[in-house]
Amino acid sequence: MRFKLLCAGTVSVLLLLASATLFAQPFRQLTAGDFQGYPRANNRGVVAYTNCTIDFRFQASRGDDEYRLHFTVRLNMNSDRSWIDRSRIISQQSLAEILKHEQGHYNIAYLEQQEVLREVNRTRFSANYQNEAMAIFNRIDAKYKQLNIDYDDDTEHSTNKQQQHSWDVHFAKRIANMPPLSASAY
Repeated sequence: MRFKLLCAGTVSVLLLLASATLFAQPFRQLTAGDFQGYPRANNRGVVAYTNCTIDFRFQASRGDDEYRLHFTVRLNMNSDRSWIDRSRIISQQSLAEILKHEQGHYNIAYLEQQEVLREVNRTRFSANYQNEAMAIFNRIDAKYKQLNIDYDDDTEHSTNKQQQHSWDVHFAKRIANMPPLSASAY
């Protein structure tokens, strides 16, 4: 699981000029039921894989000197592509530890979604809005892809309990202290 955004989210970008609003779903905790896919045959010792996608959509309308974009940035937990190798689960405690680590990957995808929403909400777009919007998404996406790699490296895929705990605390603080979206968002 070297590219953890693939594990915490295969980010797919859909640019659709369709009716949309700034939308974010609430944060949630993963459960064993979120992992309905089948383990890969050559999973290189990986016990679980979390697959999320971020769908990025917007509609543009022209204002006086700028374009107003209405965004939907949806985080999807893809249960059919996420899996746990249940043959390697030896106890409820080991399942809990695996779920905690995979929650970290979901947290990273969630934090990415929230950062994209905040950034596009405060950006003024020109007639080049498609390129500007994609540049925002691509910059933030690259940051979180690296964060996923760092997370797996630091935690040694959850086997380093001290580092796992540090990341758990980090995620809890980031999510608890997340600024609200603007009043116009829901």
